[in-house]
Amino acid sequence: MTHPAEPIVLDPAGTDPHAEHARLRARGPATPVDVLGVRAWSVSDPALLKRLLTGPEVSKDARRHWPAFEETVPTWPLALWVAVRNMFTAYGADHARLRRIVAPAFSARRIAALRADIDTIVAGLLDALAAVPAGTVVDLRERLAYPLPIAVIGRLLGVPEKDRESFRTLVDGVFDTTLDAVAAQANAERLYALFQAFISAKRAAPGDDMTSLLLAARDEEGDGSRLSEDELADTLLLMISAGYETTVNVIDQAVTALLTHPDQLAHVRAGRAGWEDVVEETLRHEPAVKHLPLRFAVTDIPLPDGTVIAEGEAILASYAAANRHPDWHGPSADAFDLTRVTKDHLAFGHGVHFCLGAPLARMEVAAVLAALFARFPGLRLAVPAAGLERMPSLITNGHRRLPVLLGAPAR
Repeated sequence: MTHPAEPIVLDPAGTDPHAEHARLRARGPATPVDVLGVRAWSVSDPALLKRLLTGPEVSKDARRHWPAFEETVPTWPLALWVAVRNMFTAYGADHARLRRIVAPAFSARRIAALRADIDTIVAGLLDALAAVPAGTVVDLRERLAYPLPIAVIGRLLGVPEKDRESFRTLVDGVFDTTLDAVAAQANAERLYALFQAFISAKRAAPGDDMTSLLLAARDEEGDGSRLSEDELADTLLLMISAGYETTVNVIDQAVTALLTHPDQLAHVRAGRAGWEDVVEETLRHEPAVKHLPLRFAVTDIPLPDGTVIAEGEAILASYAAANRHPDWHGPSADAFDLTRVTKDHLAFGHGVHFCLGAPLARMEVAAVLAALFARFPGLRLAVPAAGLERMPSLITNGHRRLPVLLGAPAR
């Protein structure tokens, strides 16, 4: 098989992702794409993607393994995605070191301890929704999907409530792939200024939170050799963006799926499926991240069809396309089906970069869905599903708004 010479130009606004993903799959296990002007190999075949995500022949360290790094970063809108210094972009021993430092903040004990907080936050948000006058259209993304994860990650990191909205707005900008390089850089500068102020305040008054743990890892060695100052700020950026933005989208997509597939919601209400099934099928069917930039070939990588990803070339993990691959989930891969026996997916990544926060995200989404549909049994969309506008991004996978009519709250 010979790949077409011209890459598929990915839509920065992500307006029709499923059609785009079908085009990627039709071109074979891996195919050239244009990611805002950068040429990369989109990998949409799940078997190949898993192999590349676990093998040493692929790196996430752009500085070491992407020859185009220096010339690309100054003018590429997604520069932050490859230039940060944290475990998201680390390779080999550096990645193991950084993950080892962060892992204690996501221990089973710490995550379990957050369950009561999550339930309290959800109850408060639902109480506020119950006070909305009957017949009022409510943006459920703004009133529920956003505030829960920003509050949870805020508590985990020790971010003061007064700063959470600022972090939210700037993190949204990181995921907006319609920004040009100048706007993206300005957004990044404002975000890092906010982080530096937060780090200074937390260093002066540490607490029992993840940021204080990271500060201890940064400062306990006299020369700061365990965690550099850049690694500290960039690790906090990774935690707040991965812990907030992605969970917002899973809540948004799960509610949307259930309201547009009443037969599937009936399975849950009849006990034929559980809320964990909803979470996993949503992660498979509409993962929070569509494409994740970027990885790089450490050596030439021959593919089964005879093509070669050459050393130094960029690789785009196309998770959403892989999740619906018919070789993985059969001819019904595009269907939202809670009774599906195998709901395997790559929504949290795979291999050494598998998301540390996956248990927390799963717990948050299951808790809020169970409480929402119990409290508002008549919940329904306020617009046709086709009228829901997608977030302007080829990375993140959610809606700008999720307008609903709540119906009468349960007593």
